[in-house]
Amino acid sequence: MAVKALHAFVSGRVQGVGYRAFTRDVARKLGLKGFVKNLPDGRVEVYAEGDEEKLKALLEKLYHGPFLAKVTDIEYYLTEPRGKYENFIIDY
Repeated sequence: MAVKALHAFVSGRVQGVGYRAFTRDVARKLGLKGFVKNLPDGRVEVYAEGDEEKLKALLEKLYHGPFLAKVTDIEYYLTEPRGKYENFIIDY
């Protein structure tokens, strides 16, 4: 089981629609650690660490988001984990 990190920037209608809570809930169900937060430019930043297959499952869910979200693009990359997160949180 290779532990990796997913760092993603989600564009579209992703603020004010429950996207962060959706991401947190999915990530926790998958057993991932990291954070999700709104960015000043209207995007949402997602950083998650865990098993590569579970990161791919999270990424797939990020493309859909909650009911009111409309994702237009996700810029992401897999990287080495920082290893400093205990849980998956919404960062403010």
